[in-house]
Parts: sequence; structure tokens; C-alpha cells
Amino acid sequence: MTFFDIIRMLAALAVTLGIGGVALVLARRFAPLEVLRLKAPTDRRLALVESLMLDPQRRLVLVRCDGREHLLLLGEGRLLAEADGAGKGRAG
Repeated sequence: MTFFDIIRMLAALAVTLGIGGVALVLARRFAPLEVLRLKAPTDRRLALVESLMLDPQRRLVLVRCDGREHLLLLGEGRLLAEADGAGKGRAG
């Protein structure tokens, strides 16, 4: 590899990084705000409140959906039991 090859390789790298930088500046300048916003929306309907590992196969999960809390017993890749905030429960 000659000195000329190294210079050519570094120049190609500089051009590639320059094109990427210009694309980033243009995207920040002209893209809509919805595309640039990285934060998750705060008006989500579903939220994980708490999770508790009971053993390696089962997990107890408390989720909030539309202002109501549901207690889920998960295990082996499926729902084992569910109870909502009103005290109603059902086995899966």
C-alpha cells in the first residue's frame, strides 16, 4: 500500500463523513418536529407500574390501563391469571 493509496482512502473517508454531516444538518433544519422528537408521548393508555419475579417461570405484573390497574400472573409465555382493581379475577 503506497502513500498515495492512504491519502486517497483518508480523503474518501472525509468525503463520506462530510456527506453524513450535511445530511444531519439538513434533517435537523428542514424535518418536521414530529420526526425529530425523541421523547415518548406522555398520553399513553398503558403503563407498567410494577413487576415482581416469583420464580424463574412466573412473574407478577401490575399494569395500568385507562386509569384502572390490573394484576397479571404471567408464566411459561402465557397469561396464567388476571385480576382487575375491582377485585374480579379470572384464571387463564
